[in-house]
Amino acid sequence: MRISFDEMYNEFLRIFLKTGFSQERAELSAKLFTETSLDGVQSHSVLRIDFFLDYIAKGFVKIDAEPSLIESTGPFERWDGNLGPGNLNAKFATDRACDIADKQGMACVAMRNTNHWMRGGTYGWQAADRGCIAVIFTNTIPNMPPWGSLSRRVGNNPLVIAVPRNDGHVVLDMAMSQFSYGKFQSHALNDEKLPFPGGYDSEGELTDDAAEIMKSGLPLPMGYWKGSGLAIMINLMTAILSQGNADHDLLKARDEHGPSQVFMAFSLKRLGGEDFARSIADEIIDFIHSGEPAREGGSVCYPGERTIATRMDNLKNGIPVNNNVWDKIKGM
Repeated sequence: MRISFDEMYNEFLRIFLKTGFSQERAELSAKLFTETSLDGVQSHSVLRIDFFLDYIAKGFVKIDAEPSLIESTGPFERWDGNLGPGNLNAKFATDRACDIADKQGMACVAMRNTNHWMRGGTYGWQAADRGCIAVIFTNTIPNMPPWGSLSRRVGNNPLVIAVPRNDGHVVLDMAMSQFSYGKFQSHALNDEKLPFPGGYDSEGELTDDAAEIMKSGLPLPMGYWKGSGLAIMINLMTAILSQGNADHDLLKARDEHGPSQVFMAFSLKRLGGEDFARSIADEIIDFIHSGEPAREGGSVCYPGERTIATRMDNLKNGIPVNNNVWDKIKGM
């Protein structure tokens, strides 16, 4: 079934208001969740709402908590998220990084003691709308085996890189596993196979069965040893810069709350290269588009291009939602 943006937004708003959010924070959180669905990322919106509400009920997410400044040194700031809602904290941190970058050219905001930010790409789009190049990443509970192991010792630690562009921002949003846990959940729910092997089954064999991977808890690092290495580096950087939790600290808490995150921004306007940056971005994208598709009728896309197309289609025709999932949400 397809749901209009306004209908989905109002349903989320109703839920958050009844949960105890203030009007302003309920509206912002509902907007972030709905925009994530609009862009086709159901795994971190309609399929994540029960997870979000459960963490609120358990006291892991403090709905009224706001970030507090710990330290400020020129273009670098360290904040404590005080276990506030992860999406609201991440939006704040992104805006803060862009504000500093607008004055100093570049900025780094590190935040500890926050919560799951839902869709990381949200903050890349946000920074690009502000005219900033952004590099944003988070650590997570250890949910992936490092290369050469079948034991979960590293998070799938998502990375977001965004570059502003007049004809559509370029936004890379990826976890260090071949597929995110949200993608596993979505494919398992719809009884669909993954397009490529995405993890190990209980026998330690590679598989494209999302349900089997969720059962074993062993997703495959993207790029094998490369994804494993990058996940380890992200964990190191987030924990050190924020002076907060590392992957293994989150494991001790048993539930994924209190991660560390980093938000870096580079203001194209302040650095005097806005026109050049947008021009070279167009040149690069045009060159990429000129490549011959691997399959007849296929297309060559840049990161974020399909998101823009999905957004436009869903605005026009409504946001696709699994019937059972939507009925559950309406009953919340």
